[in-house]
Amino acid sequence: MDEREDEQEWPFPSVPRAYGRPASRTERRERRAADHIGRHKEHGWQPPGRERRLSQEEIVRAAIAVADAEGPEAISMRRIARELRAGAMSLYYYVGSKEDLIDAMLEEMERELDIPDPSGDWRADLRAFARSQRASLLKHPWVMDFLGSRPPSGPNDARQFERMLTLIDQTGLEPMPTMRVLMTLASFVMGAVVREHQEERGQRAEELLDAGLTEQERAAEAVRIGDWFRKSGKYPHIMRIMEMGIDPDDPKTRDERFEFGLDIVIDGIAAQLPQDPG
Repeated sequence: MDEREDEQEWPFPSVPRAYGRPASRTERRERRAADHIGRHKEHGWQPPGRERRLSQEEIVRAAIAVADAEGPEAISMRRIARELRAGAMSLYYYVGSKEDLIDAMLEEMERELDIPDPSGDWRADLRAFARSQRASLLKHPWVMDFLGSRPPSGPNDARQFERMLTLIDQTGLEPMPTMRVLMTLASFVMGAVVREHQEERGQRAEELLDAGLTEQERAAEAVRIGDWFRKSGKYPHIMRIMEMGIDPDDPKTRDERFEFGLDIVIDGIAAQLPQDPG
């Protein structure tokens, strides 16, 4: 089936992103604007001048850039119009609503996710999928706000979901355990990405605190903290880690730590199989 036919026949309605909270004044205003432009578009209205040369692809790229920098809460039609130096009302000619824009952004992200074809080695295939998802989420962390909380955003999303299930199908598991394996693997990747972003924020905060200290002052502070733990006598395991000079948040070990955790998850999946087909 042609991908454009998928889009024309897409069965799911657009899902509001309010998640139970009342719509804000901005959201209500944007919905009214979308309805207004939609009615005029049916009668042949087009945006004027330069704004007629906009495209949905250009609008989606601008929205992704804003979300990457500031998170999904920064997305509004007015904000994206400002980035494109266009009128906010004109954007509704190309994107029917903010919800449609977010769906289009998620669909574009699905194009970026590299899911391998089944190779016969389910372990290697799931590792490749996990690494690709981690790379994508590190680049676009806002996507995690929408994973698993809604119907597929469009044909790309559905096709990628089908490809993930095909990889796990190599294990010979029944549909319900297959879904649980996929959820477990995705949860591990998302948790690892959240942890990495937390570490990055913590590292920046420490750098700000240390900025006004000399090397001697930083060394003295480390000694002071070590002495406190040592004299308390209550933390032998923490002291052992400190004395060995282990930094659990060392940025240089992030890939290694991810692979260690991924090995544990893959081994856990294998333990659930009657007979490991890998």
